[in-house]
Amino acid sequence: MTTPDQINFRNEMKIRLRTFVLDLLKMTEQIPYSQESKTLKAQLIRSGSSVYANYRAACRARSRNEFFAKLSIVVEEADETEMWLDLLILSEISNNDQTKRLHNESLEILKIMATARKNSN
Repeated sequence: MTTPDQINFRNEMKIRLRTFVLDLLKMTEQIPYSQESKTLKAQLIRSGSSVYANYRAACRARSRNEFFAKLSIVVEEADETEMWLDLLILSEISNNDQTKRLHNESLEILKIMATARKNSN
């Protein structure tokens, strides 16, 4: 059974993840075009939006096992998103405050999701 605190947490995370994806989209629009940036931006948008989509799917899971499996995908995609942001910064394709802020947010999201997965078993 889902408690009111769990429902609130899930709703707050959905909003936080949606905001994160929207901020990623805005940030990637500011990056000048190059073959390298094209690839990094596409991968970043794919993995970042997957975190949000799979978290929503996890919240609709029909069982604990399904919830754990979906949350495992969320953790994997969150880790990949952090990696793409790290590469954007280190390659200096996008090494500005906005990208660094999103990188820090991606690390927080990863930690939250990894903890949620660990506590779900």
